[in-house]
Amino acid sequence: MTDWSRLHHAYGTAEDIPGLLATLSPDPQHAGWNDVWSRLCHQGTVYSASYAALPTLTRLAREWSAADRRMPLILAGAIVASTDQPYGDEDPRTTHASEISNLVALTEEALQDPGLAHIPSEYVYLLSALLSFEGVEVWSEELDGLNDEEYEVPCPTCESENFIVFGEHGYFSTTDSMYMNQTAAKRLPLQPQAPSALEGLAQRLHARAIADGHPDVAHKLTYIFGTAQCADCDAVFSVDEAIVTRWG
Repeated sequence: MTDWSRLHHAYGTAEDIPGLLATLSPDPQHAGWNDVWSRLCHQGTVYSASYAALPTLTRLAREWSAADRRMPLILAGAIVASTDQPYGDEDPRTTHASEISNLVALTEEALQDPGLAHIPSEYVYLLSALLSFEGVEVWSEELDGLNDEEYEVPCPTCESENFIVFGEHGYFSTTDSMYMNQTAAKRLPLQPQAPSALEGLAQRLHARAIADGHPDVAHKLTYIFGTAQCADCDAVFSVDEAIVTRWG
């Protein structure tokens, strides 16, 4: 039996966590999710109570349908992926191996839910959670840049900060942080990777997105695993390697 009084979250003792977990519902707008998330994964930081909550989050995901279990899976994924552990260095994939195994299977099912067709952002969050449970570094935390349609990375040659933009505003690199205001700053087109040339994780993610009915996500992935040209020095560099270098 978990002694929550001996555990901590972002605001202190975790004695309130069992009560908050008991109020949760599949509705992502339920206020309880904000309360639990802010305590257990505050700005990406995790605590002793965060890991202790994994069995309950796993149980909720198992009891709810594939369409309803997104919130517990996404929160559990964020907790497992976090490397910001100021009060310890627990590896939840070891201490909660049984839950992690179940979470992988539950997420696999949720990703195939046809109801995600019109909410690709949640599909990306679930895909990130799956990578988290599988122990994939960097991308388990940074894949959600697909939802922002932007990554900010340093040029590996001159170290200038480049915004890698893909989506509503176009497909280009620029050093102008105000590019969304249609400024006259220099923009250089991105070069996507051909789907047939994708390898490893890139190929797996692309094929998965296509199979799950998310061609837009798959399309964005070809740019993330393609190349960009620095808007300052014109050097050509691999976008995914720049992302891994920054957050690896």
